[in-house]
Amino acid sequence: MPVEGGSSSGSASATRHPKQKRKAHSLSIRRTNSTEERPPGILRGDMLEGQDSKLPLALRNNLLDLFGQIEREFENLYIENLELRREIDSLNERLTGDGQAVDGGDPTKGALKAKASHSTSQLSQKLKTTYKASTSKIVSSFKATTGSRALCQLLKEYIGHRDGIWDLGITRTQPVVLGTASADHSALLWSIETGKCLLRYAGHAGSVNSIKFHPTEQMALTASGDQTAHIWRYMVQLPAPQPPPDVSAPCDDDQDSSDREEGEVDGDGPSEVPTVRVATATLKSHQGVVIAADWLVGGRQIVTASWDRAANLYEVETSELVHTLTGHDQELTHCCTHPTQRLVVTASRDTTFRLWDFRDPSIHSVNVFQGHTDTVTSAVFTVGDNVVSGSDDRTVKVWDLKNMRSPITTIRTDSAVNRISVSANQRIIALPHDNRQVRLFDMSGVRLARLPRSNRMGHRRMVCCTAWNEENQACNLFTCGFDRQAIGWNINIPALLQEK
Repeated sequence: MPVEGGSSSGSASATRHPKQKRKAHSLSIRRTNSTEERPPGILRGDMLEGQDSKLPLALRNNLLDLFGQIEREFENLYIENLELRREIDSLNERLTGDGQAVDGGDPTKGALKAKASHSTSQLSQKLKTTYKASTSKIVSSFKATTGSRALCQLLKEYIGHRDGIWDLGITRTQPVVLGTASADHSALLWSIETGKCLLRYAGHAGSVNSIKFHPTEQMALTASGDQTAHIWRYMVQLPAPQPPPDVSAPCDDDQDSSDREEGEVDGDGPSEVPTVRVATATLKSHQGVVIAADWLVGGRQIVTASWDRAANLYEVETSELVHTLTGHDQELTHCCTHPTQRLVVTASRDTTFRLWDFRDPSIHSVNVFQGHTDTVTSAVFTVGDNVVSGSDDRTVKVWDLKNMRSPITTIRTDSAVNRISVSANQRIIALPHDNRQVRLFDMSGVRLARLPRSNRMGHRRMVCCTAWNEENQACNLFTCGFDRQAIGWNINIPALLQEK
């Protein structure tokens, strides 16, 4: 988790709850049906290990599996051929033992030849059938890969932070820009189209843990490890769009980015960018790290969540504390507000998240959601009457606000889930994982896609957060991670839903 007060690059990563960081290992495949022993040390995995390949790992594994099936079929046919040969040799020995000649005009030779010819014909037919079926599988796998590339395409990389990026957000007013919050004590604003850094906020003395933008004004809200939340104004001017890069150009970088050293980042980062150092308002009521903050509908109040186990409600105009929301047994990890109603959810390490209702000023009702078995890392509202929660227990649950006793959908994954987001128009859930993957699901729990990850695409470390931008006709998803970069993806929603 982000740290309290000043933090270096090493201490910032060390203070987050322990996450396993995995290296990409070379592929190793074991023979399962082989009848012959290979010489010691000469196995297929050994031959493949260390070989460079520009194919995506999933495609490469698929091809190796298909060729393995072909090889096993050949082995079976080869065994049958050996048995036929032994049978022929046995018949020949019998004929010789009976004193019959095996050459000349003996009719037995013709029978043996006919049997051998029939066996050869069967072998040839099996080979043709195997080749045809395997070729169809290979072609179909190539078609599926082409389709998946069309579903999710890398739009732009945003590189410039000096430490991991915890959170990101999209402005709700024009011009539309991307904001990132980092453990390097800064928040940056980026041009989505060009990837250029437009502005830096450097008013915090600790890790910047979240960033949210005002619904109608050019103001940002950031939460920090220095136990404060800041409201600050920004003014940016978008640069002229640049021509798209030539994606067909050959790649000379054969190093798998997942094998790069910790903290190694391409590019020199933003330089000579305008910097804001003074906040419009500073909120100081917490006694611990402020892990998240968000605007209530209308933008007149904000809510903050802290490691001091409390969430605070403030008036924006006066910066006064209105309510302190207590009840969680352990540190808070996230907070989120409803887009159209005065509702707030807070997530905690106590395996629960709570719904706070401020629609009636005289009654502040609280509902506790219990269903996870580990830290609830985030809980977000959808446009409808649903809440989606993600947890370190490797599950994501969809809840109905009208029936909160049990989730209506449970999505099980193979890695801890960090700060999720749900697209407003299509209600697609984006799951950032500790294992560097980002998966897309619909509200019913059907898996739609996994964003590509190769030596040229995707994150090299844990993915911390996702955010959707559906302002334009194209639907974009933004992700950030502890590899110090944010990435924009173009998601083909119609094709995605058609594939489902």
